[in-house]
Amino acid sequence: MQPGTYHTLTIDRTTRVGLFLTNGTEEVLLPLKYVPKQFNLGDSLDVFVYLDHEERPVATTLTPYITRHDFAFLRVNYTNEFGAFLDWGLEKDLFVPFREQANKMEQGKRYLVYCYIDPQNGRLVASSKLNQFLNQTPPPFTEGEEVTLTISHPSELGLNVIINQTHRGLVYKTDIFEEHLRPGDKRKGYIKTVRPDGKIDVSFRPQGLELITGEAEKILQYLQRGNGILRLTDNSTPEDIKAVLQMSKKSFKKALGTLYKERKVRLEEDGVYLMKVEGRR
Repeated sequence: MQPGTYHTLTIDRTTRVGLFLTNGTEEVLLPLKYVPKQFNLGDSLDVFVYLDHEERPVATTLTPYITRHDFAFLRVNYTNEFGAFLDWGLEKDLFVPFREQANKMEQGKRYLVYCYIDPQNGRLVASSKLNQFLNQTPPPFTEGEEVTLTISHPSELGLNVIINQTHRGLVYKTDIFEEHLRPGDKRKGYIKTVRPDGKIDVSFRPQGLELITGEAEKILQYLQRGNGILRLTDNSTPEDIKAVLQMSKKSFKKALGTLYKERKVRLEEDGVYLMKVEGRR
């Protein structure tokens, strides 16, 4: 019954301090404060298992901000001579030893960390030295593949991300249309390019025909909501297109070309018009 993960366990017996849950071979205490109001012996419960202040396995129905083998952006509750202690949504804080701090952590600040079991003592801990937990071997991804992205940190080129919790990647500024992304946020992404040196370019949007289809649908939806008129043209600035449609000018022009060929829109000097409302100005 590994700590740091969710388990579906069976209620085995009751005590004055809570319920003992079992997976058939091991048991763990669910403290009284987390016991449901109604239950029967033999019922199944979904719980998170971690280690209490005495490093004993304990179950909770609370939802932690991070699980084992995952990344999250957590706040430091306090520090002492041993390390930092992070708020991860549970009663006992998550410990970060000094040796696992990329930079000395400060109380009240947030850091992107990885949660794992320390092989030296079996304790659940976190680390901000992330590279050691990422795969340095050639990535197995294919272009266009859908992946899960964890935001890491910004760079001059865009946003550094962690792909499927295993590899580093980069989303270029031209592919970022959502504001206020912060470290630890998770988003769906798509592989753009796997370079010969192993570096990976990713996007928040699908590539190729699927992208054009999606962007074309977005333009149609805007036209339908806006009385069939979109005040953008090929000459509109990338900034105006991004502000209105949250897409790049390149994607806008491709999608517009698709809609024009399908005779769903007509293009005028002052904007785009939905064909079904032709004649309305």
